[in-house]
Amino acid sequence: MHFRLYIFICFILLAGALPSAMAATVEYDLEIAEQVLSPAGKLVKALTINGTMPGPTLRFREGDTALIHVHNRLKHEETSTHWHGLLLPNEQDGVPYVTTPPIKAGQTHTFTFPLRHAGTYWFHSHTGLQEQRGVFGSIVVLPRGGEAEHADVDQVMVLSDWTNENPHEVLRSLKRGTNWYPVKKGTAQSITGAMQKGMLKEYLARERSRMPPMDISDVAYDAFLINGVRTFDVPAKAGQTVRLRFINAGAATYFYLESATGPLTIVAADGTSVQPVKVQRLLMGIAETYDVLLTVPPSGRWELRATAQDGSGSSSAFFGSGAEHPAPAVPKPNLYSMDDMLMAALDDMDADSTAEQPPRPMAPYRQLRAVKPTTLPADLPVRELTLRLTGDMQRYIWSFNGKTIDEDGVIPVKRGEILRMELVNDTMMHHPIHLHGHFFRLLNGQGAWSPLKHTVDVPPMGRRTIEFEANEQGDWMFHCHILYHMMEGMARIVSYQKEAPKLGVPAHLMPHMPAMGEHAMPMLYPFADFNVLSQLSDGTATLMSGRNALRVPWEIGLNREQHKTEYEIDLLYERYINPNFGVFTGARLTNISGTENRGLVGFWYRLPYLFVLTANVGSTGDFRFNVGKTFQITPRFSVNARAQYDTQQIWELAFGAEYMLTKRLSLSTAYHTDYGFGAGLGFRF
Repeated sequence: MHFRLYIFICFILLAGALPSAMAATVEYDLEIAEQVLSPAGKLVKALTINGTMPGPTLRFREGDTALIHVHNRLKHEETSTHWHGLLLPNEQDGVPYVTTPPIKAGQTHTFTFPLRHAGTYWFHSHTGLQEQRGVFGSIVVLPRGGEAEHADVDQVMVLSDWTNENPHEVLRSLKRGTNWYPVKKGTAQSITGAMQKGMLKEYLARERSRMPPMDISDVAYDAFLINGVRTFDVPAKAGQTVRLRFINAGAATYFYLESATGPLTIVAADGTSVQPVKVQRLLMGIAETYDVLLTVPPSGRWELRATAQDGSGSSSAFFGSGAEHPAPAVPKPNLYSMDDMLMAALDDMDADSTAEQPPRPMAPYRQLRAVKPTTLPADLPVRELTLRLTGDMQRYIWSFNGKTIDEDGVIPVKRGEILRMELVNDTMMHHPIHLHGHFFRLLNGQGAWSPLKHTVDVPPMGRRTIEFEANEQGDWMFHCHILYHMMEGMARIVSYQKEAPKLGVPAHLMPHMPAMGEHAMPMLYPFADFNVLSQLSDGTATLMSGRNALRVPWEIGLNREQHKTEYEIDLLYERYINPNFGVFTGARLTNISGTENRGLVGFWYRLPYLFVLTANVGSTGDFRFNVGKTFQITPRFSVNARAQYDTQQIWELAFGAEYMLTKRLSLSTAYHTDYGFGAGLGFRF
């Protein structure tokens, strides 16, 4: 009897030890380097991992230990690697200066961490704009017992967006408020366009509300890619079931997924399994992952298309061989209608998940249901927090609760509490919000079976509620995963607070202040917009950083009556307050008769219908105000008008017209009450 008991105990101990015995240390080397590629048909400098873009797929089994050596082969740049969606020790998270040291040029950093859970994840640089240049790859962690769903083929599908421009130039262009990207991709709004669609009333209503033209994506991309190419052939044959592991590694693009083979069956979201659900058209937010199943029909070449949400392009995957079967086209958005922009978000809030899917659906969150209850411990304290997603497309500042990360960077948490966040989007853009180091419950109407995610899409003027148990330690990034929004302020650090040692001072009285690295240092952007006409030159040179700007507006013209060249040049410091208001101070240099050099202080204010009022008082006691507006007649052609009153110069009127030729060059003409009519060129540098 005792011998049998001994054998039984040994068997139990051996069975318990088997998973550990089967676990392995899986080692990879990743080399980040610069090389010339042509993802969009033009040779440009890109960043690669092990010579490819995207980088390799790192494959593990749940319980393994990852040992990854990241070699920085760049000559003059730091780099980093964040393991997106993986639960791992804080110091391994890979955010430079926040959790992990940056990898200096020519150096190597070794990451090691256990694979605590299965699923589809990815990795990418968290340094500057390197992610847009190609520093990203995929991660597959197989569950210990294998996948619950049978598939004959298992294929990773990394979606990305590509621009031939240097991403730093892209961001500089966005900061200056250029209209070139909407023109390039065909989404620019205009008075003529509104009239053609019978929506002039809606166009004017938007302007009356002081809202700039809406768009869905900030950037005009040169290509959209699947696994680095525009067309990807999946190695699957007729009759086979395929598991597609989709990863949206785009820097600024949401994708609609739809297959000619029929509905897609979602079996996992953000790496965690969900109860299988079929969708005809799937909207995939940036940084999300979805595992979907489909079966290749008996004959033919079948397309699965990933269409950019703004309708500016797509990429395709094909299954099988024979006659081609294209995927259905996604209707393009109607950007003139605020109702159309909001309708899907309102439908998304409807609890009825069985309703027919609209042509441009929101994320399928209402239909996602966890495979087992995800409720958090009932005995833990719950703290509720509301974060409003805020921003200004024209100034290109993005924030939470009206403040950028350098202005208010910390969300303090205490280990052992549940933090419930309501994310309220006050903008007309989607924002994919990602939390490092945690899964959160997405409260989507599924009660105890609410799905676990690490990234959530918050639609225009919509809201999402998430909650998570604060069961980690250290500092973790929480940010919008539109790369350019994060870089311009829409980020926070979820920081675990500790009580001061020995003194016992509560954390809220002596809070821990995390390091924020580059996120606490707004970048500096220089640019200049000016006209060179036959009778005058006017324009503004700007040096901008966050809410601050140094501006040098000028006007130099030939006064034919007095036969002399007149100039007026302002040297200004400007402080941006909000989308409708800013203040400035500085000096005015001039040689105009009856005036003199002087100091000044003033403000600008955005009026209904997007008129801009500017007013200032000079140190000599003079007062000036002017009101101006640009009327966008067609996407490329605009007219502008300005009326100015000055106690020294009395009234001044100016009218102009511009036709945009390229991003940097336009044809311009203008009439000025002092300098007459002229024509020439407009420049943007």
